[in-house]
Amino acid sequence: MHSQIDKTGIRIGMWLFLYSEIILFGGLFVLYAAYFHRYPEYFADGGKELNRIIGSANTLVLLISSFTVAASITAIQRNAKKKAVGFLLFSLLCGVIFLVNKYFEWGAKIHHDIYPNSETLVNGEPGISIFFSLYYVITGLHGLHVIIGMVLLSVSLVCILSGKVTAERFSLLDNSGLYWHLVDLIWIFVFPLFYLVL
Repeated sequence: MHSQIDKTGIRIGMWLFLYSEIILFGGLFVLYAAYFHRYPEYFADGGKELNRIIGSANTLVLLISSFTVAASITAIQRNAKKKAVGFLLFSLLCGVIFLVNKYFEWGAKIHHDIYPNSETLVNGEPGISIFFSLYYVITGLHGLHVIIGMVLLSVSLVCILSGKVTAERFSLLDNSGLYWHLVDLIWIFVFPLFYLVL
């Protein structure tokens, strides 16, 4: 009975935390919408500077990783420890691929003098400067969440291997999975806002 109450409490706590994260990104998206309304043509020009192939690849990578995280939870519930470990390792690999892609994408922009307070943006149109400032803030914050999600998945992986996460006790993995799905969901909004803006 107490165990069930503990699990419910942990899950409610996780949902409240996720709600606060949604509010954070929701506020940034509202800010984006306000500036987009003011500078639509410059936002469209800024979007053309971003690499849609890398953006699309990262979207696919996160969608696949969300599936494998869910599959790992199902596997541990069925006592398939090896499968759960395999799915989690693949999910972590997807996270690494996402971050590497983002590193090269940011690197290319910085190399072309496109970053907050760079000479190109300071001397350019304010709409373009605002677009890229929002781009770096939102994608940077999202990247930080990807790293946190990978840490949580790594801890879950270690706990599975050590026998602390089992078919009867999988709250840690379940909550880590919820966090990872949030990271994926946020990117689903980030991708069209920056890469597909018209």
